[in-house]
Amino acid sequence: MCRLAGVSRSGFYREWAGEAPEEEETAVRAAIQEIALAHRRNYGRPRITRELRSRGMVVNHKRVGRILREDNLLAIRRRKFVRTTDARHEYPVYLNVAERLKLTGVNQLWVADFTYIRLRGEFVYLAIVLDAFSRKVIGWALDRNLTAELGIRALKRAIEERQPPPGVVHHSDRGVQYCCREYMAVVEQHQMTASMSRPANPYDNAVCERFMKTLKEEEIYCGEYRDLEDLTAHVKQFVENYYNRQRLHSALDYRTPEAFEREHSCDGSAPVGRAALIQPFQPAQEQPEKAQGAGSGQQVAFSEACGIYRSDAGSQEPEGGRRLPLVGVPGLGKRRDGRNAP
Repeated sequence: MCRLAGVSRSGFYREWAGEAPEEEETAVRAAIQEIALAHRRNYGRPRITRELRSRGMVVNHKRVGRILREDNLLAIRRRKFVRTTDARHEYPVYLNVAERLKLTGVNQLWVADFTYIRLRGEFVYLAIVLDAFSRKVIGWALDRNLTAELGIRALKRAIEERQPPPGVVHHSDRGVQYCCREYMAVVEQHQMTASMSRPANPYDNAVCERFMKTLKEEEIYCGEYRDLEDLTAHVKQFVENYYNRQRLHSALDYRTPEAFEREHSCDGSAPVGRAALIQPFQPAQEQPEKAQGAGSGQQVAFSEACGIYRSDAGSQEPEGGRRLPLVGVPGLGKRRDGRNAP
């Protein structure tokens, strides 16, 4: 109707609010209720406001919050995250390469994680692989056992979906399922670069942790599932139809992952010659008087690629430098607490 009349939707609603405020209030309230219920009360005030504006309704976020409170439609939030990573193993671990990357497109950084889901009579486990650039879920798998094979299934599903070029950085935590030989063999077979979080630091894998929180709050805690097959059907619906294609992401300026990839001319494979940018660690320069007091025999080694700092004399890091979990690697230095680096 607005197109036929030659006016914008926002102009129509603004004029309507002045001439018929009660009808406009009813229309806005109905639209808010429709959005809130369509997303099962998972959308809060910011996302509903953005959705209304995309429909041409000029509505203030405070007004949206008031209507949500009056209609008892405020977003539901439940339960806390439970840590499940087992990093007590003898397998090699890898440096955190992901934190140095500045992403410019898809298939530059993939992030992976596990979580558990409680059913009526058992626990099952979910493995997830996301593209960190668009937050899109590109691989997932469910099973009753928390094994490396579960993670391999999710990774192979992502590889089949994306067909990535060599050099993709694969980031995960230090759990035994990711560090074991079977999983790393798949990573190396497809010429990926392994990257792992620092010990006991879930913020290094925040993209995956946030997805797990969203999944449980907006899907898992909202219903009860008969068995693994029933859960698999619901997870597939949530991930492939809702999360990737319909849910607005605040980190993507309130766009869906698939829309974000389309807007950045992403067709599922990174263009040739396009790569993530490396942000090397730049320690601050020491003051002359402090450098003299450190001793003339002190030798400092620094690697921009890995962000490693060590001092052969065992001194502390440069004044003003960024705090790092390790100041060396095997054969090069020690941890800050004096123990040998793992």
